[in-house]
Amino acid sequence: MIYGNIHSVETCGTVDGPGIRYIVFTQGCLLRCQYCHNADTWKIGDGKQVTPEEIVEDVVKYKAFMDASGGGITVSGGEPLLQIPFVTELFKLCKAKGIHTTIDTSGGCFANKPEFLEELDELLKYTDLILLDIKHIDSKRHVKLTGKPNEHILEFARYLSDKKVPVWIRHVLVPTINDQDEYLEELGDFIGTLENVEKVEILPYHQLGVYKWEALGYKYPLSEISSPSDESVEHAYQMLTRNLKKPVSQG
Repeated sequence: MIYGNIHSVETCGTVDGPGIRYIVFTQGCLLRCQYCHNADTWKIGDGKQVTPEEIVEDVVKYKAFMDASGGGITVSGGEPLLQIPFVTELFKLCKAKGIHTTIDTSGGCFANKPEFLEELDELLKYTDLILLDIKHIDSKRHVKLTGKPNEHILEFARYLSDKKVPVWIRHVLVPTINDQDEYLEELGDFIGTLENVEKVEILPYHQLGVYKWEALGYKYPLSEISSPSDESVEHAYQMLTRNLKKPVSQG
């Protein structure tokens, strides 16, 4: 029996992939993003243990709404790729019922090792869409922002491009951290090398997760930073999409 450790579910989400979506938030993450609004999902091995069958039994209750809107199921986190066997079995069951499947990932646990790639390739057979969150294009600043470098994350993006897996690129725009033109230009150049990008989403930084940090006894590190302006968000979108080989839409 395969089990997954999950934090929670959202039955009618509208911001994590196309249409109305059933969202599974997995438990456990390797990154420690300074603006994370799900800091309570960090601890690996915590959360509620469930089987893929239990999740699907609940998902099908909402299938009519998902089908009507072009939606489906999204597995988010935490980091879903820390639990590949669970997600693979879940997606197999979902695809058998005609449900669109999406993974929302930072790519933070990607490893170019045969055993990891074998599991990943099996999962990708049942995955319709990847939402890939690229936090910062500069590796040193990525370390400061998330606690980890980004080379393996960019390698993951290239791997998905080579496999022709549809991807939406997501970028949380944080004033003074990653909104400078030099970083936006470099990230736009990188995105322009990918062959599989269907959409780019600029997600404005916010402080909605501060209360979770406080409840967990953590000091929130970006308390002095405000949300970006609409003009800054639009500018970032133009910078990140200027080199794409085909038109994309912004969420």
